[in-house]
Amino acid sequence: MQKHDQDMGGPTRDETPDSVLITPVAPIANHTHGGRAKCLQRLVRLDLPVPRTVALSFQAVHGIAQGEMPDMAAIVEAFPADALLCVRPSSQDPDWGGPGAILNIGMNDARYVDLCDSLGRDGAAALYLRFVQSYAVHVARLDPDVFDDVEDGGPDALSEVLHAYEAETDEPFPQDPAEQLAAVLRSMARAWEGTSARLLRQAKGAPADAGLGLVVQEMVPGFGQGECGSGVLQLVNTKTGQPQITGRYLSQSQGRDALGAGAEALYLERDPRGPSLEESAPEAFADLKSHARLMRQRLREEMQVEFVIESGAVHLLDGVRVTRSAQAAVRIAVALAEDGIIACQEAVMRVDARILTELLHRQVAPGATRDVIGSGIAASPGAATGRLVFTAAEAQASAARGEPCILVRRETSPEDVRGMHAAAAVLTERGGITSHAAVIGRGLGLPCIVGASNLKFHTRRKQLVAGDGRLFTRGDILTIDGSSGQVLAGEPDMMEAAEDGAFQTLLTWADAVRDIDIRANADTPEDAMTARKFNAQGIGLCRTEHMFFDPGRLTVMREMIFAETSDGRAAVLARLLPIQREDFQALFRIMEGLPVCIRLFDPPLHEFLPTSTTGQRELSEALGIPVSDVTRRVEEMEEYNPMLGLRGVRLGVTVPEIYDMQARAIFEATLDASKEGAPVVPEIMIPLVSAAREVELVKARIDAVALAVKAERGEDFTYRLGVMVETPRAALRAGEISPHTSFLSFGTNDLTQMTYGLSRDDAGRFMSAYVNQGVFPEDPFHVLDTDGVGELLKLGVQRGRAENPDITLSICGEHGGNPESIAFCREAGFDYVSCSPFRVPVARLAAAQLAISSQTGDSPHQSVKP
Repeated sequence: MQKHDQDMGGPTRDETPDSVLITPVAPIANHTHGGRAKCLQRLVRLDLPVPRTVALSFQAVHGIAQGEMPDMAAIVEAFPADALLCVRPSSQDPDWGGPGAILNIGMNDARYVDLCDSLGRDGAAALYLRFVQSYAVHVARLDPDVFDDVEDGGPDALSEVLHAYEAETDEPFPQDPAEQLAAVLRSMARAWEGTSARLLRQAKGAPADAGLGLVVQEMVPGFGQGECGSGVLQLVNTKTGQPQITGRYLSQSQGRDALGAGAEALYLERDPRGPSLEESAPEAFADLKSHARLMRQRLREEMQVEFVIESGAVHLLDGVRVTRSAQAAVRIAVALAEDGIIACQEAVMRVDARILTELLHRQVAPGATRDVIGSGIAASPGAATGRLVFTAAEAQASAARGEPCILVRRETSPEDVRGMHAAAAVLTERGGITSHAAVIGRGLGLPCIVGASNLKFHTRRKQLVAGDGRLFTRGDILTIDGSSGQVLAGEPDMMEAAEDGAFQTLLTWADAVRDIDIRANADTPEDAMTARKFNAQGIGLCRTEHMFFDPGRLTVMREMIFAETSDGRAAVLARLLPIQREDFQALFRIMEGLPVCIRLFDPPLHEFLPTSTTGQRELSEALGIPVSDVTRRVEEMEEYNPMLGLRGVRLGVTVPEIYDMQARAIFEATLDASKEGAPVVPEIMIPLVSAAREVELVKARIDAVALAVKAERGEDFTYRLGVMVETPRAALRAGEISPHTSFLSFGTNDLTQMTYGLSRDDAGRFMSAYVNQGVFPEDPFHVLDTDGVGELLKLGVQRGRAENPDITLSICGEHGGNPESIAFCREAGFDYVSCSPFRVPVARLAAAQLAISSQTGDSPHQSVKP
């Protein structure tokens, strides 16, 4: 075994000795020996009481798995002749796992006799028994059931276990400590390189060739005279991140026995619920606290300390990063920065942006019992419990009674939006990550599962049938977990949303460094209020069509559709004008001078017409026309593929009265809102453009409306006109379009759909199979396809800017809240991204981490490896 008198720096794999005694200057690095070995070296450097330890490198462990043993004599000679040893795994990332620790290596018949004098027969038997059982199961690969009939503890139990071992293996339990150690090392090395272990850690993000180090440490038994035992201690609460000494201690024990010891374990601090270590061994407790605080300060992380006490003296066996909830992760990072231990920018980098979602929504409690009846695509995070309803009207009635409900639909349409507002959660049989239910659910912060095709939906009978045959009807209670995609029967325990001061502080630090703006998609005043709450820098997409599905407005819209002339349509729309004006004025007031980008009417008109016989009869009564006329008009407006039909700018060109009314409403709201507060500069966006001529035609009419409003009011205002780029042709011809516009906003939902020739509502039926078989690396509606769709975005940016250098560029599809997609947008030169209001905090933090990474080269949300 190699020893070093000076620090050699970070060794390469070829230079790394097979085994090395852990000293302050030993050549140990995380990438060659693993995180546990490096942490133990740091504890040694802090002069903390760490038992003597030898570290085996990744290459040594790989060699052991291949049958090439290191110098076992040198390893054994590093420890006192009578020392008991333990072996623990040391992977590069603790999340990758590894084989379980094996304690008390070196126990044999002779050592047992010796320890009976110092520890007593029961203490000595406990050490030997633990080792024999671990060795039998993990090294000799015996079935644990062999020992089922053995009474717990004591010399008699030890004798039974030794006889059982010999009977099963046809040989006595090995007595040579070096032979025992070699067998343990070989077993752990081979376990790491086994197929199942490799697949398991690859699922956790480990590379296929991830290495394992092993540490061989001298045992401090935890048994004996005076105060002896073992436990764990940490300085923060795992769930909240608040300062709180937590952990457990168990007298006459080893390893982590205290955590499973129940009532026998002691609390650490004085506690009215029972006896504590502070009372039984105050000096040892004071030392432990001092050691833990030093580790926090010098290792720059909240650590859980594994310790053992021998006759009142404390020994530190290991330090691991404290496991933490999303709330605790934020609070710990902020507290470390506020205490001057790490910089604010490092605190920003330490929190995974995706976990912020957990803080904004209720979640199913981590330990709750889950009765899973089905699953689908986790389309909008959070969890909610309620009674099943099957129509939007039922949802509204349920909300009026104050009863939470789950809205169940085959798929949602704009007509269901009011029901979605009333529901606690939404479940649909069809749809994908950017389907109507998913997009609206995320905008509302409403838990949503789509594409739950393993449930049978009988919406007419108002029934759901689970895969196991259980039947659920209207009024039954279910829980929707939109974070996992699971549909649960009953009402599991919930964990409330947990925004707090640390959350706001972290995002303030993030805003100080990010270099791309974050706006929100917001259709209603409630959405806008949420956007302001999360400090969005404006509204990047307001979908005006959702404003027309209120029952009072819907009838007027239908009347406009049945009007035969341009003047007739304009006359009907004039009744909607004051309502639209109030809609926009409310948004302008809430945003207080921040930009508001309003998309003009987009969906095909047939969506506003009833499809059922009953609905058509009611419409004929409302309009005073024959049912046959209604039926004929509905049939005339049917389209084979309405998403590629008469919608968006095509309506603006062929039925221009709608855009005329909306432009007037925007301009009049602009003047009214500007009188009350900050000047408003509205942004008007034309949807589904594919040709520059379309923009010219719509722009001419909007400019004419603007001139008319200015003349009527005798007041001036400014506005910006832009295009929503959601067809491949618009991206390719951006150079022709951009001179006519102030901005281009790329709608990546439809652009992805049209680029792939893939319905975003139907993709969920087969997308998981495609991803699993490697056709697509990820669902392109969830993570932006930077190769295909990204190529169109880059061309659009380059060609648009070449002809109009001052143009503003953004994306407003659901990809805007995805960290990987934000990285692409920064590199491609976009000015801002826009996403659902509840994804704004995620986008703010992700954008900041990308900005810091571009300066430092560090990866986001990586804690310093202790």
